[in-house]
Amino acid sequence: ARRVTVIAAGTADAMLPDDLAPTADIRRIVIGSDHTGIAMKKAIVQYLRGRGIAVTDVGTDKPEPVDYPDIAGQVARLVARREVDAGIVIDGAGLGSAIAANKIDGIRCAMCTDKTLARYAREHNGANVLALGATLLSVETALAIVDTWISTPMTEARYIRRLAKIQGLERTR
Repeated sequence: ARRVTVIAAGTADAMLPDDLAPTADIRRIVIGSDHTGIAMKKAIVQYLRGRGIAVTDVGTDKPEPVDYPDIAGQVARLVARREVDAGIVIDGAGLGSAIAANKIDGIRCAMCTDKTLARYAREHNGANVLALGATLLSVETALAIVDTWISTPMTEARYIRRLAKIQGLERTR
């Protein structure tokens, strides 16, 4: 009923790239927000550091308007270059940052509004960047989403096969 697939050790598909699945044990994360997400970002940074996760904060910390594509691009590039294990972007709705981050090859950014979407984003879609909407979520809900997202691994080979197809789409016009 839970649709769980157990894969015996050594039976993974050797034809699949081994670097597509997101890092299961997130130890280094980058976070950035536009001016609407400053309070939420601060709470998430404090929460993650309290869990022993190294956090790189790329801003902003000032109330003056900044453009979310600039912040999302910074976060996505650090994740794509594997300088960190994962990223979080925050803007008013989360949608613009998700769109911007997804323009960087190798990034799979998902905008999540609840814990179920956060779990699916990691487990089924290999999301390596999480987008949050500061005007849509309370800080408490955002922390629950982040907690679910960072603690959910991608474990099934069938999902990794699908990521390979997504990667192939990045190479098309």
